[in-house]
Amino acid sequence: MARKNETQMTDFVLMGFTSEFQPFLFGLFLLVYIFTLTGNVIIILIVTLDSQLHIPMYQFLRSLSIIEMFYTTVTMPRMLRDFLHQDKTISILECAAQFYFFCCLGAAECFILAFMAYDRYLAICHPLHYTTKMTKSKCLCLSIGSWVAGLFLPLGNIILVFSLPFCKSNIIDHFFCDILQVVRSVCSDTPLATLMVIKLYVLIYTFLVIPLPFLLILVSYVCILNNVFKIHSQAGRNKAFSTCSSHLTSVSLFFGSATITYLRTKAIDTYGGPKVWSLLFLVFVPMLNPLIYSLRNNEVKKAFQRILQKASNGQFSKLCIFNIKNVLGIRPMF
Repeated sequence: MARKNETQMTDFVLMGFTSEFQPFLFGLFLLVYIFTLTGNVIIILIVTLDSQLHIPMYQFLRSLSIIEMFYTTVTMPRMLRDFLHQDKTISILECAAQFYFFCCLGAAECFILAFMAYDRYLAICHPLHYTTKMTKSKCLCLSIGSWVAGLFLPLGNIILVFSLPFCKSNIIDHFFCDILQVVRSVCSDTPLATLMVIKLYVLIYTFLVIPLPFLLILVSYVCILNNVFKIHSQAGRNKAFSTCSSHLTSVSLFFGSATITYLRTKAIDTYGGPKVWSLLFLVFVPMLNPLIYSLRNNEVKKAFQRILQKASNGQFSKLCIFNIKNVLGIRPMF
């Protein structure tokens, strides 16, 4: 009887940021988006073109930059479009696709950050065996594994949630299709058992994607700290800490902002709500990471200077061809 009084929806409306300063916000976030893409492209090019950075630590960094380019692209273009349009409707299919890629890339980033911590653990705690335990092929497998996990883990969420009928309010008070907002539109007569299965899957998915990688990061850094405190020289300790500082900053920003966003407290709802806090890990962390890894990493800065010097000497095209062949594993015949 309840279903007869409810009309199933075919689209949602993304409220986004309702403000009289829409053109200003469009310009601001457009600059942020361009800066994010430019910064991550520079990191990718530096790691690819400089042969001295063809080691696992920087291969993981390149994978992280690729993920963050796509991660911010999932939400930013749609948000920029909505700043300039009155019609903010999004079809259920488009909403499902956006949510899927949001989960996919978010999961891949969590795993990449965990593998970067594991890489630092091997480099600091087992330096003599590092080259045998963390080879280029193993690094590639871990990077691909992050993408594969990201591609398949969210499928259950998508199938379970978006196979349900939606007939409550189609207003999503967010700038992207957040799952917590979408579930609120599910019809009231949906079987309780179905909702329980969805909640159970979301719980399992959340554990695999957030606490598990974070636990690996935590264990890795506990071992690193234990090993660093055994180093007698201050110079040795500083060198060990410097190799981890950028990664620790990135992890703190990403996991910290994501946890704050989904830990629904009264303070979060008071100061802008989840959609404002979501800007931290969806928009500003991908923008800041290239700065974190370039300004606080001497090797990246030196590599950038070498590339600029070769470019000024007219050797840039040869440098590109040589390093692309090196990345692809192509060797000269003679």
